[in-house]
Amino acid sequence: MAVKRREFDKIDRKILRVLQDEGRISFTELGERVGLSTTPCTERVRRLERDGVITGYHARLDPHLVGAGLLVFVEISLAYKSGNIFEEFRNAALRLPNVLECHLVSGAFDYLIKARISGMASYRKLLGNTLLTLPNVRDSKSYIVMEEVKETLNLPVGERAEPTR
Repeated sequence: MAVKRREFDKIDRKILRVLQDEGRISFTELGERVGLSTTPCTERVRRLERDGVITGYHARLDPHLVGAGLLVFVEISLAYKSGNIFEEFRNAALRLPNVLECHLVSGAFDYLIKARISGMASYRKLLGNTLLTLPNVRDSKSYIVMEEVKETLNLPVGERAEPTR
């Protein structure tokens, strides 16, 4: 599926920056911040939603307060790389609630997984009883995060930002 490239003017970029930080801001306040009255601001946001630029609004939870304070990254290598192997792994990984991200990557391993769990006992269960039992997993290498220096979902929408698709 081809994705249509989208050009953003200065106001669109301002709207996107503000909404990434404050998704619950009112259209009136958003308009004031970007220099528009409420109606044109609302129309621009609705257009950005309709065009698929804005894909949703989400509550950001503190992982420590919801029992998911341990962050781990796991490299997964598959035993085989032909047939439906990748599709089987993908479908299994999609069903794992503790897996926040799963990426097929190039390099020395096949998948990079980002997961959040409650602690080391949960990590042992996730790795031994879940990840290593996924279809065609040959090997894994794990990284336990000791300090989270930066984590954001915000994308840079600067003055020179250009769509890449």
